Amino acid sequence: MILKRLLLNSRNINPSSDVKIRKKIVKLVLFLGGLVLAHSVAMVQLENMTLWQGVWLTLTTLTTVGYGDLSAHTPAGQLATILLMYVSAITLVTFIISDYIDYRIARNERIRTGHWDWNMENHILIINSPKHNAFSFFNRLVVQIREDKDYTGSQILLLNNEFNSGLPTNLKDLGVRHICGSGNNDPDLERAYVAKARHILVLARDEYDADSDSVTFDISDRLKRLSLVHKTLVECVEDVNRPRIQALGVKSILRPIRSYPEILVRAMDAPGSEVVIEDMFTRRDDHPERYSIWLEGERWADVVFAMVQGGVGTPLAYIDKEGKVFVHPTGDEHVTAQSLIILVKSDQVPNQHDVDRAFKQHFNKALID
Repeated sequence: MILKRLLLNSRNINPSSDVKIRKKIVKLVLFLGGLVLAHSVAMVQLENMTLWQGVWLTLTTLTTVGYGDLSAHTPAGQLATILLMYVSAITLVTFIISDYIDYRIARNERIRTGHWDWNMENHILIINSPKHNAFSFFNRLVVQIREDKDYTGSQILLLNNEFNSGLPTNLKDLGVRHICGSGNNDPDLERAYVAKARHILVLARDEYDADSDSVTFDISDRLKRLSLVHKTLVECVEDVNRPRIQALGVKSILRPIRSYPEILVRAMDAPGSEVVIEDMFTRRDDHPERYSIWLEGERWADVVFAMVQGGVGTPLAYIDKEGKVFVHPTGDEHVTAQSLIILVKSDQVPNQHDVDRAFKQHFNKALID
C-alpha cells in the first residue's frame, strides 16, 4: 500500500511547482533507499554474504549492470532480487528520473517568470520599472553599476512586473536577477530579501506622470516601517511631492532622468553628488556657463581662486585654443585656453565683464605681490 500510494502520488503532481516535485523525489529516494537496505540485509541473512557483498549485489542489480561475480542462489534470495529489480530498478528509478526532469523544467519556468527564490544578501534591489524602454534603461544602469569598482561583483535584483515572459539575455549575462512582483506588496518585498539589501532604488513608474509619486510614497512608507529608508534612493516626478517623501527619511530623492541612469549610480557611491548633478540639469540653483577668456599658461589653481574670490563662480573646465574641453584639471596644471566653463548661481548669472574683472583683479594683485 505504501509503494502504491507513493507511485500514484509521483504521477499526480503539478509540474509547475518545483517544491512539490522535490518533495515527491525525496520520498521516492527515501523509499528506494529503504528497499536497497532491505535487500542488502536479506542477502546477508538468506545468502550468507557479508554486508558489503549484499550492498554490492543490490546496487549492481539495481542499475541492471550485473557483473555476475555475486548472485542469489536460494529461492528466497532470488525472489527478493526479482522484487528489487521490478519494483526498484524498473519502476522507482524510472519515476525518480522522470520527476527530476519535471523538477528541472518547473525550476527553469519559475526562474523565467520571476518566481524563484534567489536568497540574496548585500545586493542592489531595484523596485519598479520605467514605462518606456525598460530594457535599454536597465542595461545602461547595470553597465554603469558594473563599472564602479565598489559594485563590480554585487548582485542586482529587479522587482517589477515588466519581464513576466523572461529576463532578456543581456541582463542575465550582466548578473541581473528578476522577481515578478510589486514594491506595494509586503510579501513581494520579503521575497526580494529587502531587509538584506545594500541599496534600494525605487524608480518612478512613469517619469511624466505625477501619480507615480503616490506609488513611490507608498513603497517608501513600507520601507520606513521596515527601518530601511536610510538605504533607499527614490525618484520623484513633481518637486511639490518631495517634502512628504523626504519626511519619511529616505536617503536621497532624484528627478527621473531616463537618459542618464548614471546619476543613480553616483547617488549610491557618492551620496550628495546626485544633488549637484541634478541641479546642473534643472538650473534650479546652479548651472554651468561658458565665458571667453584668454589664458597663457596660468596655473589652474590660480584661475579657480580668481573666479571664486571675485564672486563669479567655480570653474569646472577649460577649452583650449583648438576647441578641446578639459574637465577638472589638476591645480598645478598651466592652462592655455580660450574659454572657461564656470558653475554659477542661476539667480545671479555673471556677465563677461564680471569674469574679466575677477581675473584682472587677482592676477594684477599677484604680480604686485
